[in-house]
Amino acid sequence: MLIGDSGTGKSHLLIGIGTAIAEAGLTVRYTTTAALVNELAEAEAAKRLSSVIARYSKVDLLCLDEFGYLNLDKKGAKLLFQIFTEREECRATAVATNSPFAEWDKTFGDPRLCAAIADRITFRCTLIQTGTESYRFQATQDEHQRRKGN
Repeated sequence: MLIGDSGTGKSHLLIGIGTAIAEAGLTVRYTTTAALVNELAEAEAAKRLSSVIARYSKVDLLCLDEFGYLNLDKKGAKLLFQIFTEREECRATAVATNSPFAEWDKTFGDPRLCAAIADRITFRCTLIQTGTESYRFQATQDEHQRRKGN
């Protein structure tokens, strides 16, 4: 789990981890959490949910970016929960989030569902805190200072 403010390198690290795992010959799927929930909702509407969940359960590493950026309705949260349940203790999931655990109940709406998702994500988890200083903001400031100096 990668946790930190916007611009601190979470997505960059997530992609790097995924690339290294793929180069080692394992299967990797990278997606944003919102895109995954949308895909699951569309699959459910088309009566293909089981096959989509099965596909995600076979991937060696699932990289979920932008976890907690958007609040999910109860249906979306339950669909996402199914992915975590299918992957639990069988396959690896890497998550990048800018939301502290204390704010996850807002993302998932239901405190019990939130606790169950957090429990599955954090079981045997390595937590990497990327901090609060935005690389992009710092680069902008550096460029501004460079221009002022010329």
